[in-house]
Amino acid sequence: MDLTTCLKSLLLAIQQYRGNRTTENAAQLQKQVEEVSGLKCDQLLSSGQVLPSECVSGLVELAGSPNTNPTLTSSIISLLAQLASDDDSCEVLHSSYNLTSTLASVVHCHSATPGEPVVLQCLQVLQKLTLTYNTCIFQSTNYVHELVAFLMTNIQSHNDDIIIPCLGLMANLCRGNHWVQMHIKSRDNVKPFYRTLINFLAHNSLTVVVFTLSILSSLTLNEKVGEKLFDAKNIHQTFQLVFNIIVNGDGTLTRKYSVDLLVDLLKNPKIADFLTRYQHFSACVSQVLGLLQSKDPDSAAKVLELLLAMCSVSGLRSLLCDVVFKPAAAKLSAAGRRLGAGADAARGKEDSALALVQWLSSPVEGAESCSLQALSLLHELLKGTLGTDDVPERVVSFVEMLLPVLMELLKGLEPSKGDAHLRKHCLRITHWSLNSSPLLCNGDSTRSIVSRQVSAQLCLSQAESLLCCCCSNSPLTCVPPGSDNDFSQVCAEALLKTLELMSKLRQQVKNMETSFYRILQDQRIVTPLSLSLTSHNRERVQTGLSLLFEATPLPDFPSLVLGESIAANNSYRLREAELSVKRVAVVQEVPPPRTNTSQLDSSTSSSRGVHSLVERIQNGLELQEQVKDSHVSEIIDVYAQKLSAFAAQERRLQDLLEAKAAALSQSDRLIAQFRVQRAQAEAEAHKLGSLLKEAERRREDLRVELSGQALEVERSKVEMEELLQHNARLQQDSEEHQSLKGSYNTLLNRMTLELEEKEEEIRSLQSDLQQKNSDITGLRGELHAEEQKGKEKDRERSELEETVDVLRKELNRTEQARKDASIKASSLELQKSQLETKLKQREDELSKHSSMIAMIHSLSSGKMKSDVNLSL
Repeated sequence: MDLTTCLKSLLLAIQQYRGNRTTENAAQLQKQVEEVSGLKCDQLLSSGQVLPSECVSGLVELAGSPNTNPTLTSSIISLLAQLASDDDSCEVLHSSYNLTSTLASVVHCHSATPGEPVVLQCLQVLQKLTLTYNTCIFQSTNYVHELVAFLMTNIQSHNDDIIIPCLGLMANLCRGNHWVQMHIKSRDNVKPFYRTLINFLAHNSLTVVVFTLSILSSLTLNEKVGEKLFDAKNIHQTFQLVFNIIVNGDGTLTRKYSVDLLVDLLKNPKIADFLTRYQHFSACVSQVLGLLQSKDPDSAAKVLELLLAMCSVSGLRSLLCDVVFKPAAAKLSAAGRRLGAGADAARGKEDSALALVQWLSSPVEGAESCSLQALSLLHELLKGTLGTDDVPERVVSFVEMLLPVLMELLKGLEPSKGDAHLRKHCLRITHWSLNSSPLLCNGDSTRSIVSRQVSAQLCLSQAESLLCCCCSNSPLTCVPPGSDNDFSQVCAEALLKTLELMSKLRQQVKNMETSFYRILQDQRIVTPLSLSLTSHNRERVQTGLSLLFEATPLPDFPSLVLGESIAANNSYRLREAELSVKRVAVVQEVPPPRTNTSQLDSSTSSSRGVHSLVERIQNGLELQEQVKDSHVSEIIDVYAQKLSAFAAQERRLQDLLEAKAAALSQSDRLIAQFRVQRAQAEAEAHKLGSLLKEAERRREDLRVELSGQALEVERSKVEMEELLQHNARLQQDSEEHQSLKGSYNTLLNRMTLELEEKEEEIRSLQSDLQQKNSDITGLRGELHAEEQKGKEKDRERSELEETVDVLRKELNRTEQARKDASIKASSLELQKSQLETKLKQREDELSKHSSMIAMIHSLSSGKMKSDVNLSL
């Protein structure tokens, strides 16, 4: 039984069970689900057909219903897990069918018995759905609060069967979902949860350790707990553990989580700096590069993703270049010749560069992303080595080995193999031209190597083929130019990058300049140039502008047609934007399956109209066969033109419907991004609020301290006033004593010694007072000197700033003068080329005139010969 028949039977069984939930209907639905499970259902959801969409919608609805038979629910979840075979299918199940909320509701219904098989099934499918990390979980998602609570509770249990899937799902939910992170941190039991996760770091299962590290890095990396876990003392052990898991992991899934964990850690500048100083980095990277020797595209893709993340850190990129380009130059050259000849090169684990080159043209199924990643990685590595003045010999030898492989990739363009082959080929051309050619053409040594490998005929044939691909479709049937991923855009970008490469090599390669100008004057260049100049991508616009500057002075360049094409593209974009804004509210109310049905109905009705028109024409021709009218052929031509117009309009309408669906999905993605950004903004606002409160508290403390110091100063002033008053009173007593001394000498003899002691005390107090006054005067002088020094420093700083401004202005004037000189030189070169062209035209005209004079001379008579002056 084929898949379509099984799906029809399944849909009928779903409708019967939904209407009457009897045992017989449940058994029939169970049978149909098992039959579909036994068939190959890859790429079923991405086909866009109505029948699979209706079946999946019914299955999801039954799986989320608490009244469904538990055995049937388990079978349905198994089938849904089988349908989630790739990232695109997982995204469709999450966004279009709301499977995440449905499975979360099933887990919530069985939260009292977490050991049931249906709960483990739901956790495994949820982990697969969120494994792409593109699944945004919002606060409004149904049962997400209950799902997080369930995961936190069961992670702290003692059942390993439920702990591992809960840890994996929690790691996926925490990575990149800021709202989930904030929700977990706000719960009351977060501290015991942290303690449980820290205890898991000593678990004997590497999978548990990786899941735990991923959760801790997402939740605590920028907090005090994370600073203690990932500090300088522990980070080297963490590096060793992660590298060991990547190399000797429990499978592809564990390696994937380990790579993602290390990529997240590298985003922290402090941890990235620790890794640059890790003493075993070269040995660990060599072991990781050894994984590229396998034929598994999934493992190779994760390894290449990790290496690309390392290249984003400047300190790690130089170390990575030393490891990759470690083999000897002769060994690389020999292996490169074998690869260029098409044979497999015998490599050891130490030949990391050769393993990278192998993935460029790997015949392994599903390795297309690895090929593009390998091209990007080679670009980063070459950028780290070719950017210096002194290029190592081993790197030059590697470039000699790499170019023949790239040339073989460029020669593989075969339009007869279909759009999928053309898209893959154009992506490779774009990546190679965009990433590698500017670097290879900058240095003298590498530019000479490229000029020996690249021929003008190869570039010309590539450009001609790409021009045909860009202009093969009619304007009514081609994909709208607003999409950045359509086939026309990919071909146009590949063509422009090929022309950019030709422009860089036109002085080094024979006949390259002639071929370059020939393509620029082709009328078909208008389509890719207009797509590039009206693109939203900055690099595409810059590439188009650089080629436009080269092409504008050419005599046969279609400037007017290019302007009309650019205006048409801008008008189309404006009209599409207005229509999308008007229809967003209406389209959002329509569920995805209904959207597909409406598209199918519109296409079917249009097709029925065309077929009915064909039947009427055929009936009319049958009636006119007996009449033998002489105008039948003309009528046939008219109706044939009308039929072709209707067919073109039908295809155009279908393309517009697909464009509207793409615009709808893009709007959904923008809304999701806005929600994530809003959650981030709320988190940042909360953090800034806490920082503001802390600053206010510190300001209040400083204000209290300042007021205390002011009180101390006031008390000191009061004590000084009291001492002065006491001194005045003592002085007054001394004067009174001197006045009465003469009359009371006899009576006050006993008191003479006491008065002398008092005078001594007075003198000591006066000396102390004078000492304090002198100290105060010295302190005031020092304070005044310090103020003078501060004013002098401010004056010197202002003078330095004025000097810097003057030097900066002089530098700007010098730079502007250099730019003006460059512009004048380029204009003089252009005038030179134009004068050479005009001189050549004058020489051609002179030769024509000479030939005409010679012909006239040959036809003239002897008498006329004496009268003809042949000198010019």
